[in-house]
Amino acid sequence: MARKTFDEPTNPYHYTLHCLGGKWKMTILHEIHTYGKIHFNETLKVLPISEKVLSQQLKELIDDGLIRRVVHEEQYPPAIDYVLTVEGAQLIPALDILYIWSIRQMDARQVPIDADAFVVHKAEKYVDALRDIMDANRFWPDVDQQRGQKPKRT
Repeated sequence: MARKTFDEPTNPYHYTLHCLGGKWKMTILHEIHTYGKIHFNETLKVLPISEKVLSQQLKELIDDGLIRRVVHEEQYPPAIDYVLTVEGAQLIPALDILYIWSIRQMDARQVPIDADAFVVHKAEKYVDALRDIMDANRFWPDVDQQRGQKPKRT
């Protein structure tokens, strides 16, 4: 399916969904924000995502100006990093609000929460906002959970 071009007036919420819609886009943006960059093959090892889907999601994030692909040609084979653009970094506070809201809603509605959600959101801002839920569910970022610790990014 071809991606929409925005030649006509567009509802801002629809544009936001266009940019962030997709099962993995917000997770990819958070990974890049957390680690400063990601590499394709390393991300495949960390996230339960197919090569095809990761490739497509990265391409769309690049097309929408939220990330950029950096090729280090001085290495052989060339290393490729994906990093946030200024516009992508501007989204992080909004993604944080959505993440915290989502955890609170899931807890209130008794929707099971993936323990990995807490493992990768270790920053103080998340712990402070969600301490009660983390305590109640015995979810702590420094304790091994279902899949265990995430590998360190280099």
